[in-house]
Amino acid sequence: MFTTYEQHFTGPIWRPPYEAQSILLQATVGCTHNKCKFCSLYPKELKFRASPMEEIEHDLKVVKHYQVQSRRVFLTGSNPFVLRPEHLMEIAQCIRKAFPHIETIGCFARITDIKSKTVEELKQLRHFKFNRLTIGIETGHDETLAYMRKGYDAKTALEQCRKLEEAGIEYHFIILNGLAGKGKGVENALATAELFNQIHPSIIGVTSLTIFPESDLYADVVSGRYVETPEKERLLELKTLIEHLKNPTTILANTISNAIPVTGIIPKDRDYMLRTLQSAMDEIEEEVMESFRRSIGHL
Repeated sequence: MFTTYEQHFTGPIWRPPYEAQSILLQATVGCTHNKCKFCSLYPKELKFRASPMEEIEHDLKVVKHYQVQSRRVFLTGSNPFVLRPEHLMEIAQCIRKAFPHIETIGCFARITDIKSKTVEELKQLRHFKFNRLTIGIETGHDETLAYMRKGYDAKTALEQCRKLEEAGIEYHFIILNGLAGKGKGVENALATAELFNQIHPSIIGVTSLTIFPESDLYADVVSGRYVETPEKERLLELKTLIEHLKNPTTILANTISNAIPVTGIIPKDRDYMLRTLQSAMDEIEEEVMESFRRSIGHL
């Protein structure tokens, strides 16, 4: 019997800014990988698990009391797309039963989650309304991907995103500006643009790397093994990326981590974004932007 109006949410709950109007439904807890050096989102002791179907069914009943007008569901957890296609389709059927009007279902996904699925399975998931996945790709720079322990390289990312496109599934990227470290910003941007120009992410969300003590990367900073990218170099890196992107996409560099917020559509707003970044590089002191970053308590 339905007796409580509380949903099941365990640990930190994250969603992209553009999912603000979506129904949030916990499908998994934690991250299957949880090895990325920069990440402080999920405690090491938080073990990955899939939510039991009873919890999902209960939570859908709760949602019906509060958010009946939404047309989209976003499954929470670091990478719910890792679940077997049959499991994801079962969740989709429960959603459709509770909300027949739902148009799409999204979630976070790792590149390795896509790799475990065939194109035919991806097409089935698209039929079950899975679309507009958010992938924390971070960068297209192989050296940085390896150092940060992402678990794949640019070639693998290219292959798996092409599978999504063949299946008709749209996807968004999140990148970490400044991830390659001091002196490698332009190199990082050019490698990332080279990867992105071969595929078609509909949104590129930009988060500027902010290192917290809970991350493994923090120890590398303290020891001197890793030197953070200066703020003006980060702006140059983002400017270089935007300059070299060829395919139409939307840039969203407007989270709290971005000292200089920039948003726009490529190619229409390219010049405007480049002018904004260059103006900031010319007029704002490095120390001012550094102070802003140190003031960020959490993302």
